[in-house]
Amino acid sequence: MQKLIVANLKMNILTLAEREEYFKLFKKEIKNKKIENSQIVFCPPYVHLEAFAEKLKTKNISIGAQNIFWAEKGSYTGEISAPMVKNIGADYVILGHSDQRRYFFENDEKINLKIISAFKNELKIVLCIGEDSEQKKSGNSEETILGQISGCLENIPSAKIEDIIICYEPVWAISSNNPDHLPTADEIMSAKLLIRKFLVEKYGVTVAEKIKIIYGGSVALENVKGTCINPGMDGALVGKESLDPSEFLKIAEIINANGRE
Repeated sequence: MQKLIVANLKMNILTLAEREEYFKLFKKEIKNKKIENSQIVFCPPYVHLEAFAEKLKTKNISIGAQNIFWAEKGSYTGEISAPMVKNIGADYVILGHSDQRRYFFENDEKINLKIISAFKNELKIVLCIGEDSEQKKSGNSEETILGQISGCLENIPSAKIEDIIICYEPVWAISSNNPDHLPTADEIMSAKLLIRKFLVEKYGVTVAEKIKIIYGGSVALENVKGTCINPGMDGALVGKESLDPSEFLKIAEIINANGRE
């Protein structure tokens, strides 16, 4: 299975000069990197989507949005719709990210509506699920994960589910929460098996085995083997480290090297 490495640039790259420098550094660094077994997906802020699609999109590099609204058009000031990002060059969209849940009170019902809109407009989805520190401390990690994936995938048919990538993102482990440790490879693998079991029960073995499950949460060069390779994940969602093209591509190369069958 081809690996997937997603760069979530979040609300960064503030100027056109920063953007051009990012392109310059990335093109310089990728010349000496091997990513033939992987797909890289850049998810920049909306204002940079078109430029990223024009400058970086290739066979092994796709572009994604960081979020969408569930309606396609209308009186929704400040929102961005699925057809907008699709027509500007995006093929993917991140949905359910912990930032959206935390700062904008997004719930599974709203994420489900966004998933439906994304599918209607032929966007592939990186769906983030995972427990926060309180849920972990109270022993409700599994309940949280199953509740989120069940709610987000409500009424999603098996014909569409193969275009969803599940990202296990333990919220307590993301860098903005200043974690004192990361989940172990065994903990990540347990979450993966839990998610896979749910998918098998809901969609059947044949369909479930085609769905990628990746890891997100403070992914860095020094921990990528422990968080992504050892647990057998199908790739990674990279946040802060994706702001440095050199570091990001080193991470991608490690994941790619372990994607050979």
